Amino acid sequence: IIIHLLCQFLSLAVGHQYSTLGTQPILCGSIPGLVPKQLRFCRNYVEIMPSVAEGVKIGIQECQHQFRGRRWNCTTINDSLAIFGPVLDKATRESAFVHAIASAGVAFAVTRSCAEGSATICGCDTRHKGPPGEGWKWGGCSEDAEFGSMVSREFADARENRPDARSAMNRHNNEAGRTSIIDHMHLKCKCHGLSGSCEVKTCWWSQPDFRVIGDYLKDKYDSASEMVVEKHRESRGWVETLRPKYTFFKPPTERDLVYYESSPNFCEPNPETGSFGTRDRICNVTSHGIDGCDLLCCGRGHNTRTEKRKEKCHCIFHWCCYVSCQECVRVYDVHTCK
Repeated sequence: IIIHLLCQFLSLAVGHQYSTLGTQPILCGSIPGLVPKQLRFCRNYVEIMPSVAEGVKIGIQECQHQFRGRRWNCTTINDSLAIFGPVLDKATRESAFVHAIASAGVAFAVTRSCAEGSATICGCDTRHKGPPGEGWKWGGCSEDAEFGSMVSREFADARENRPDARSAMNRHNNEAGRTSIIDHMHLKCKCHGLSGSCEVKTCWWSQPDFRVIGDYLKDKYDSASEMVVEKHRESRGWVETLRPKYTFFKPPTERDLVYYESSPNFCEPNPETGSFGTRDRICNVTSHGIDGCDLLCCGRGHNTRTEKRKEKCHCIFHWCCYVSCQECVRVYDVHTCK
């Protein structure tokens, strides 16, 4: 649900409507389905809400990159309230990844926007982690990933307060996504001195490229832990919790992704599961992996056609300083699933 709401905000905040939305209450009131806590948060932090939307956008883009060669390729549909269709309705590992990458995207975009000075309510992280090292000193603008994670947590997790298994799963995977940002913070340094001699070096904390986060969470998707749902009674009533299905495996940590429902095979179109099937998808005829024609096409075989492409070729560097190229037409084989 939270992904659908964030995507609805994406269409409002970064689309052409944003410049005409005007006052703060109208902006936040334009997002359907917000619970009161989210509405209050939106109004209190309206300055950074476009960054929240941008974070969802980069999360979706990274999802589509990571799954570009899989049967499910993070396809989106033209429905602002259910941008992934029914795929996220089940507690599958695909749902786990989408929640993690979207939450990470929000934390990442808010953190980066604050460091760039885009909002007055946040900025650089002045809480340096430890004394400077030998040959360098603190400087620049350390990115405040803890603030970005707080924004992601307060907004994305606001709806996940039900005592059921799905809320527990979503909270866990949201936090795993945010933790991946914190874990991958690193020192970035700049040299100062005559002719780049690096007599003085200033360093600051920086987020990695978001592709690093995508690669990391994709590995977590591949090794996600299957859980089972347990019900027990507490003072507030029946509560559902998750426990690992297989006790002989190492239990998941807060950095791992969890799920408790099996995924469809995504081979054939199925409107109930949100599968688009793999017909007409481009496959790699030389690969034995999931992107290969055997697996991606689910054993149905593939078609091959030739395609002409114009490319630059015979490039020459001229002193000084430009490159001239000819244009060549090359013929490629393109393989698509039957």
